[in-house]
Amino acid sequence: MACTERRLGLLLLLGNLVGALLNFFYFQFIDTSAPPLDQRLRGELLAYFVIVFALAVGIGLMVSRHWRRPLRDWVMQSTPVADVEAIVRRRALLLPYVMAAVSLAGWTLAGVAFGVVRPWLLGTFSIGNAIRQIFGITVVGGSVTTAFVFFSVEHVWRRRLPLYFPRGDVSATDVARVNVRARLMVIFLLVSVLPLSLLGVISYTRAGALVGADPALADTLLGELSIFIVFMLMVGGLVAIGLAVFVSRSVAGPLRDLESAMGEVGQGNLEVRCPVVSHDEIGNVTEGFNRMVEGLRERDRIRDTFGKYVTPQIRDEILAGRVALEGQAREVTILFADLRDFTPWVEAHDPREVVRDLNTYFGLMEGAIRDHQGLVLQFIGDEIEAVFGAPIPHAQHPDLAVGAALEMRRRLASWNGERAAAGRPPFRHGIGVHTGRVLAANIGSPDRLSYALVGDPVNVASRIQGLTKDVGADILVSADTARHLRAPPPLAAVSAVTMKGKSTAVDLYRVV
Repeated sequence: MACTERRLGLLLLLGNLVGALLNFFYFQFIDTSAPPLDQRLRGELLAYFVIVFALAVGIGLMVSRHWRRPLRDWVMQSTPVADVEAIVRRRALLLPYVMAAVSLAGWTLAGVAFGVVRPWLLGTFSIGNAIRQIFGITVVGGSVTTAFVFFSVEHVWRRRLPLYFPRGDVSATDVARVNVRARLMVIFLLVSVLPLSLLGVISYTRAGALVGADPALADTLLGELSIFIVFMLMVGGLVAIGLAVFVSRSVAGPLRDLESAMGEVGQGNLEVRCPVVSHDEIGNVTEGFNRMVEGLRERDRIRDTFGKYVTPQIRDEILAGRVALEGQAREVTILFADLRDFTPWVEAHDPREVVRDLNTYFGLMEGAIRDHQGLVLQFIGDEIEAVFGAPIPHAQHPDLAVGAALEMRRRLASWNGERAAAGRPPFRHGIGVHTGRVLAANIGSPDRLSYALVGDPVNVASRIQGLTKDVGADILVSADTARHLRAPPPLAAVSAVTMKGKSTAVDLYRVV
């Protein structure tokens, strides 16, 4: 921060020196209509100039430092005070404008001091001379100095501005702004209107001097006019180039950063953030870009979180709006899986071990269901409910469900092998599979919904799972499911069972 303070003070001093130099050339070569100065007053004029210049620059430095003090204190505080945050942010945005205004006020004061106060003290005051002095000092030197200070300070300050707006919410601070059009208009006035005004002044003064002048004096005046034209071409060109460079940087720099950030997003990098360094249209566009990237990151977080509950294919279909969640009647295959003798095992083991083993089991089983395009609807204690064929329809949902049951059997056997090697007891489970027509919909309260199945086939599938204990099988499928299998595994018929709520017996098959 100290380095930035020194640079800002140096820019203020340098800008005023440039203006003073420009004023010297202006009154030396352009506006030479002032009466010759008495030799005895030259030292007095020099002392007066030094006093006025030192006074104006000193006041400007003190005012600018006073304005910047809260900004410095804010950065240096380990715990910034929230009550002054709004004030500090306003000052951070207004700093270039304030320093430019201080410079303009100093040059206005100088114009009054040399055009009004000094002639009045000497008894030589006149309206015409006052207008000439104020125009040359305030309009010519002051405008160039003010523009130089504003654009140079803004260029340096942009590197510090993100410290006060870490979230990039510059537009949330209510301050007046200078848009890009106004910037370009200022530059247009300085590189076109101001030189034309100077040409008008020198043309008027030289024309008045040529009236009644002898040929030798006329040649001298024309030679001075030629020198002035060369001076205008050189100095005006340098000023125009310098101002154009500052303005082009103030516009092209943020746009180049924005273009680079957009390229990063195009390559999939959503962690990129473009610094907001201006309070104009470009700053607003940059803020909008950052909000867009934040929205993309949020969307990806939602997709990743959603993908933990459904398969990526189902997730993408739902988020793309191609799956109706308001309710559909369709034929699906339902799978229920339940651990055997789970309650006694829970009572005999440490709760942390229970949770760890249960999560491992659920992870293995959910992976098998996911690999076969199934959707786990819910985990109920030690039970799993899954569906195949919804919300995305699939013609082979019975085969997918039975394939998932077989994969669950294989995964449990592999895990039990690892548990046996570690001297831990094995797990057993029962799986019931049934096919039928259900209502699939989002069900719940306005604040909490879950994708669920409603219909008798859900109850049948749950009871088939419960019957695995009675028949001594780990996988049972209903006749409805077996009838729809295109590539059935080896099945063994089980005696028909009459279930609660059913008037007829249900044929079941054990997956061998």
